[in-house]
Amino acid sequence: MKIAILHGPRDLRIEEQALDTQNLQPHEIWVETQLTALKIGTDRGNYEGAERVPGAPDYPRWVGDSNVGIVRGVGSAVKRVRLGDRIVTRLPHQSECITTDSASMVHVPEGVSNEDAVYAHLYALSAHCYHKAQFRPGENVAVVGLGTLGLGAVAVGPLFGARVIAIGNDDFRLGLARQSGAHAAMRFDDADLLAKIDAFTQGQGVDLVVLTANPWPAYRTALDIVRPNGRVSIVALLGRGEAALDFNPLSMQRFYIKGISLIAVSGPAGYAFPNSRPERAAMDDRYTADRNAAHMLSLMAEGKLTPKSLVTHRFHYTDMAKAYEMAYRREKSMLGVLFDWK
Repeated sequence: MKIAILHGPRDLRIEEQALDTQNLQPHEIWVETQLTALKIGTDRGNYEGAERVPGAPDYPRWVGDSNVGIVRGVGSAVKRVRLGDRIVTRLPHQSECITTDSASMVHVPEGVSNEDAVYAHLYALSAHCYHKAQFRPGENVAVVGLGTLGLGAVAVGPLFGARVIAIGNDDFRLGLARQSGAHAAMRFDDADLLAKIDAFTQGQGVDLVVLTANPWPAYRTALDIVRPNGRVSIVALLGRGEAALDFNPLSMQRFYIKGISLIAVSGPAGYAFPNSRPERAAMDDRYTADRNAAHMLSLMAEGKLTPKSLVTHRFHYTDMAKAYEMAYRREKSMLGVLFDWK
């Protein structure tokens, strides 16, 4: 099998590794990769050698976690999938692998293309920004940062009942936000930003800000635009690769006086109505990553979500390093990036 391994900052190599597909253990599953996706923000940070993220392995290490593949073999005890099933996993960039039936995986419905399905977990994370912040239908939501994750948050918002304002620094991506369902799209550096938000929300203000952009100026914008007692759902890795701050991130005026809530989009979301039957205890965590991904796939099957419309670049896996270098240079034309393993 072939796998992408990062040996150090900007040192990405495609390597050959042995894979025994003929002697599967009872709970093992052999998956042949069809397509993987580049998560530009997270993967770029790893590639350029930004500060260590908790849980990230040392070099050399694998990269990527958005994978669509076909089940080519199953162990004797596997009941979760069958031969020929198409599944979305959180496996790295690799041509094939052996995983287990306890690992993260979601079936891809008939009619959903690989180019849509590969974004199931990324869009599930976009959805989790709403779940973790206890979103309620009818709220005004501003999405700050319009990468693939942010545009995913823009796209799912109206389906959840949100009035969505997309806020970014690039006109091309603001246009994509409108196409994705944003009710309004505004530049973060607009001198009249606060007045335009006030007019759009009819004086109610922004109830929830979904922050997907890492730079500190984006965080400052999020705190400036959220209404008093509103909340900011933070899925960004704030300050990653940035210079030292020139402002207090928890200043009295922006944070304490406004009484806002800062919410880390990590870990399970609270749920007020768990399933109380003992035999259904697993349902208590209503919004797991796989359940969110399955929900996103169902919306793709209905034609309500089309992540592939954001794809700007397609590469054969042998050109992966070229794609990472483009991301390293922060090319604004680069958004959805796919690697073909066929």
